[in-house]
Amino acid sequence: MSLKAKLQREWRFARGLNRTLARVKSIDPESRNLICDDLQDAVEKWRERPALTFEGRTVTYGELDAIANRFAHWAKGLNLRRGQTVALFMPNRLEYFAVWYGLSKIGVVTALINNQLAGLPLAHCLNISGASHVIVDPETAPAFEAARPLLEKTVREWVLGPAHGDQRDLVQALKSCSQLPPDRGVRDDLRAHDTALLIFTSGTTGMPKAARITHVRAQLYMRGFAGATGARASDRIYVALPLYHATGGLCALGAAFLNGGSVVLRRRFSASHFWGEVAEEGCTMFVYIGELCRYLVNQPPAEDERKHSIRLAFGNGLRPDIWPLMKSRFNIPEILEFYGATEGNVSMFNFDGREGAIGRAPKWLRGRFNIRLVQFDVEREQPIRGADGFCIECGPGQIGECIGRIGGDARAEYSGYVDKAATEKKVLRDVFAKGDAWFATGDLMKTDADGYFYFVDRIGDTFRWKGENVSTNEVAERLQAAPGVREANVYGVAVEGAEGRAGMAALVVGPEFDIKAFGEHIARDLPAYAQPLFVRILPAMETTGTFKLRKMDLVADGYDPARIKGPLYFHDPRRGYVKLTKAVHEKIAGGLAKV
Repeated sequence: MSLKAKLQREWRFARGLNRTLARVKSIDPESRNLICDDLQDAVEKWRERPALTFEGRTVTYGELDAIANRFAHWAKGLNLRRGQTVALFMPNRLEYFAVWYGLSKIGVVTALINNQLAGLPLAHCLNISGASHVIVDPETAPAFEAARPLLEKTVREWVLGPAHGDQRDLVQALKSCSQLPPDRGVRDDLRAHDTALLIFTSGTTGMPKAARITHVRAQLYMRGFAGATGARASDRIYVALPLYHATGGLCALGAAFLNGGSVVLRRRFSASHFWGEVAEEGCTMFVYIGELCRYLVNQPPAEDERKHSIRLAFGNGLRPDIWPLMKSRFNIPEILEFYGATEGNVSMFNFDGREGAIGRAPKWLRGRFNIRLVQFDVEREQPIRGADGFCIECGPGQIGECIGRIGGDARAEYSGYVDKAATEKKVLRDVFAKGDAWFATGDLMKTDADGYFYFVDRIGDTFRWKGENVSTNEVAERLQAAPGVREANVYGVAVEGAEGRAGMAALVVGPEFDIKAFGEHIARDLPAYAQPLFVRILPAMETTGTFKLRKMDLVADGYDPARIKGPLYFHDPRRGYVKLTKAVHEKIAGGLAKV
């Protein structure tokens, strides 16, 4: 890289970082200024500007605030007070943001429940939230009622729609509520370190956990992205992500609302409608997460995919193999990738657009970041400690766990989960000095000499086979480059009599897929230890509501043909991939097949 290019890169990074830090520097855990105060200030500045468009209806900042105020007075009428919780169990809709914004004005906590949940996981989230009231709509009411027998206490159901049976009619109740802001005095004893929201982990490896989102944390999300994106009052941000998740519900909304811009909200993501709506609504930005971008790339070419006004896409989880395709095919000038842990204190941005990097902490700014990578033992799933008992920091190119120093200032605060034991489990102590404490992200990463961070894998997903560490994330990227492979989910499975875990890949494939050609492709592209020993074909990949791939059930199925419907293959060292029949399974289980 030339000196001029390096200077330009550093300038872009410094400009983005300074813009972000300028927006968050006044956040103070002891402050009386809460997230609702930030939003109220925005309302006063831009009261008549359009704030939110949903399914053909647009509301101004003033109208959105009036809706929020009705929810605040409704909750006051129920005698709900600071620290008490209301569960919000709805899909994206016009009122969603207004519910929690309004409740925060009187100190009531809103638990944002994944609207795709049902049964035991739904009941689990409602139980740990401690909510005594739940807000639903006609789409989610049946799931709540089916889960009601599993609840530990009575939860009153309020429906934004026609009420039946024991349901309370929230539409009717709100009509008698004032549109004026509640008295500021009702939250005078609240501080920014108090809880504003509960946001739940995706539950890819077990039941979801409730992360405590303090007002500080919500401000960091919303103000941070208002600065990081460089959004302006003229920007329209397309949001097709669920609002129960921080990326769509806080980061994207903050970028718009704290700059006077507007949000175009969709009930749910649709790859086939995406570009048409973006173009029709005149959107200038959109937010992404997980596999959303892959779904767009896998769509056939469409007329609107380059006839739009998008100047920035921002989000996390954009895979390195998709990144250049997104930019070139869809004519996207700039991509802002970031990394953040919902419940933790680690966040970083890739301000200067290095493809594949999730963020950057250059050496010359090391003191401004609380982020470090420490060497990690994948088999024992714990950091490696030296003879002095302290952790060992990784150098460039070394893979380690990303951790964040816990401190008293806003950016280093760690609020954790509702479950205190789960909170403590994520804390590493005596890391570099006696008495220090660091948040363990559970993510393996590596850096380069320029300070860019690259995601490698989740701890627990990376496995050890034939004496080597295998990154499921990196293998999946390679598999998805094979002819006919649409999606790949890679994980490790235990094999009787073998040490470690063997690689297994679940694939969604097209009609052109050929297992023999697939085997030849990965033999050229992957070392022997990283090539999946087992392959199963799925009709569709199961994901969370935020497009994260689920692995738990796949791991539980293992490679047993008695549990798996659909094509299943075993990599025979002499013949390549062969069908995994009951007889082959018995040979592997009996140690008679070479693995």
